[in-house]
Amino acid sequence: MTQQETDTAASVEKAELWHRCCATPVSAPAEDGCRAGHWAIWIYAKANLASGLSSPCCTQKHTYPTMAIRTWAWKRPGWMGRVDGELPCATLVVKGVCFWFVSPPSRIEGPCGILEVRENKVPGHSAWIPPPSVMQPMLPPGIQLTDTLEQMQQGTLMRKVKSKSWKKQRYFKLQEDCMTIWYQSKRTGKTESAFSISDVETVREGHQSEVLQSVAEEFPPERCFTIVFYGRRGNLDLIAGSAEEAQCWVQGLRQLIEVATTMDQKEKIDQWIRDWFQKADKNKDGRMNFKEVQRLLKMMNVDMNEDHALRLFQREEVLSLFQEFSEDGKKLTLLELVDFLRQEQLEDEGTEELAMELIDKYEPSETARARHVLSADGFLMYLCSPEGSIFNPQHRALWQDMSQPLCHYFISSSHNTYLIEDQIRGQSSIEGYIRALKRGCRCLEVDCWDGPNGEPMVYHGHTFTSKIPFREVVSTLGKYAFKTSDYPVILSLENHCSMEQQEVLAQQLKDILGEQLLTTTIDGHVPTQLPSPEELKHKILLKGKKIGRLEDTLDGPGDEAPDVSDNDNGAEAEEEKRRAKKDKESLAQALSDCVIYCKNVPFRGFQEARSHSRPSEISSLSEAKARKLIRDEGNEFVRHNAWQLTRIYPSGMRTDSSNYSPQEMWNVGCQIVALNFQTAGTEMDLCDGLFSQNGCCGYVLKPPFMRDEETLFNPSDPSSREGPGPITLTIQVISGQQLPKVANSKEGAIIDPLVRVEIYGVPADQAHQETKYIENNGFNPRWDETLQFQLHVPELALIRFVVEDYDKTSRNDFVGQFTLAFANIKPGYRHIHLLSKDGTSIPPSSLFVHICITKPPGPEQD
Repeated sequence: MTQQETDTAASVEKAELWHRCCATPVSAPAEDGCRAGHWAIWIYAKANLASGLSSPCCTQKHTYPTMAIRTWAWKRPGWMGRVDGELPCATLVVKGVCFWFVSPPSRIEGPCGILEVRENKVPGHSAWIPPPSVMQPMLPPGIQLTDTLEQMQQGTLMRKVKSKSWKKQRYFKLQEDCMTIWYQSKRTGKTESAFSISDVETVREGHQSEVLQSVAEEFPPERCFTIVFYGRRGNLDLIAGSAEEAQCWVQGLRQLIEVATTMDQKEKIDQWIRDWFQKADKNKDGRMNFKEVQRLLKMMNVDMNEDHALRLFQREEVLSLFQEFSEDGKKLTLLELVDFLRQEQLEDEGTEELAMELIDKYEPSETARARHVLSADGFLMYLCSPEGSIFNPQHRALWQDMSQPLCHYFISSSHNTYLIEDQIRGQSSIEGYIRALKRGCRCLEVDCWDGPNGEPMVYHGHTFTSKIPFREVVSTLGKYAFKTSDYPVILSLENHCSMEQQEVLAQQLKDILGEQLLTTTIDGHVPTQLPSPEELKHKILLKGKKIGRLEDTLDGPGDEAPDVSDNDNGAEAEEEKRRAKKDKESLAQALSDCVIYCKNVPFRGFQEARSHSRPSEISSLSEAKARKLIRDEGNEFVRHNAWQLTRIYPSGMRTDSSNYSPQEMWNVGCQIVALNFQTAGTEMDLCDGLFSQNGCCGYVLKPPFMRDEETLFNPSDPSSREGPGPITLTIQVISGQQLPKVANSKEGAIIDPLVRVEIYGVPADQAHQETKYIENNGFNPRWDETLQFQLHVPELALIRFVVEDYDKTSRNDFVGQFTLAFANIKPGYRHIHLLSKDGTSIPPSSLFVHICITKPPGPEQD
């Protein structure tokens, strides 16, 4: 018998001895371990909530009230002690399961597959715990391993394309977890990059990017496709060897994207864990030694020590809340859940029906669902769900009146939409339009200049920005205008073309957009007020210069067309004729006729506009001019915006594509507040926060006191708003969960997180407060701090939650944020699901808070 066979036989004998030994009950507590005489590891990994689990090595039921991850190893016969430097990450793989095995190296079988065990070489540690990659493949829920996915796992050689001259072969392969793709150079064999399916927004077939359009003559569309990522990450343009290979990847990716976008919170956490394991397995051998495990923990923002390990996946704050309403501490009956929903969550309508829905939806135990009770696990799942979010789920859908005039809405608006970088040397791209439209933007800008061969071009004039044909911009607009929202798109045209190419502009708009382009009023008459978004569904409105007035192009003025004062018979009438004549000399009639409800007019003061302007006219103001008007004539500005559109644009000095604060413009009711969508930051967070409601349709109804042409409201004087006094917003910041690392931080660095709550609104409401920082804990920090704010005009307030990494020697680093309008806040115990700097989701990172809104007493309460 060989030495290996001898060792194997001895191992089997020990295993049998162990099972016989462990069949006898032992009275020693879990901390003292069980009796046996060989090396072993026992993992108890039931995370989050208290429960018990029978160990395979004895009949005693081990219960860990603190719900720690326990990693134990035999140190000498008959005694089991804790390993120095516990490895809690292992429990992320084998939750709620006990494994046992004999002297390493060996193999063991468990419900998740076969695990390989090898001896740990780190002094003072007895064993090694394998990551998911060592186990037989565990597919995420919802994924069936089809022939398409298996072919993707075998790998495919494709061309990665960056330009017409840069086309290099790369080997692409879907990893065994079916949620990660990596690719490597064919020439060097070196792995270049990897990305998670959860980072992918969509897949486009054919020549649907500028890069692939540049090689259209060389490669047919059926072999080409584009992988589009969330946020501001660049696209990945690929050319497959055949149409069949391209279809395999397109269909397979779409299948996986569908799974990733429909994951619940638990599945997102599991996927987050898989992604981290992939990153931590540095040598990509499918195994993790102890140093790699330590590296993983630091990457996950865990500063390991023994006490921390015992509390790592514990949600004590959730468990204590659960037990506060549970009579037996183990479950919430239907009536107990109703009490919680009414008393804490302030759900006052259909509460019993809601409680039943939550149990059916989030309770994992079939037995508990049948008894109409909610376990602690189900309670946590509810709190992490959309129903437990701080954002009112009913306001995610279309919930506002869409039949008001256009000027009664804030409209999501982009500046120099074609740019995806800075204003001087940045790239012009149709991707700017696609990204803006997919974010719900409803007002886009296009700068048109004469181009070669009679083709108008789009770029930032008198700069070094690249150029794109106007035809491509219009084609993109026609294709993507109504994919995210059905409501009208305003195309703001900056026309610098000759008369000849203006004719081309008009013809391309009509030919490409067809019936989408609005070329007459909705009823054929001169409007007395702007039409509503509802009336203009699926229409594209051109904003630009127009020859004469709208009534000149119609059959005649309506019965209630605005009166022209007597003074207009003299100098004013002559001035208007002069302007019309000048416009005719520089503006093509065909292009002028495409402008209906958004005629550009210069701003000459509020009184002038009230006397001589029309609802179908619009003025554009620089941010500096707008600020001066807000400061000097705030109330007049609000009144003006109650009946006519106003567009605000960034200063020409913002060559870096930075943004101004949109809030001060919204405070006076400006509808089209144009921002550089390509630049992440607080300003775009506010924009995304305001327009994330109402179905992300790009239109948000202004409060009633801003829709009244005779309103007294002035944002600088909150008392001018009719209604009750200020409300009190109280926010208890309780805890954080799985906060992300700071971008480009040093390896091994762990964040010291703090939470800052910022209020944006009228000047009297602008405020911010922050918690203390928690040292070396980005995994499950606990603050338990209360912040309080007074809101005088809550209808205009936006609340921004920011997590930062504290640094005592320099500026704090951004970790994550979430912004929403005050009107969309749900009170009670809520989770805030954080977003990255560019506004994309970063599951499972979140904050747990309690929200209390106290309104001033009404007259009957005084």
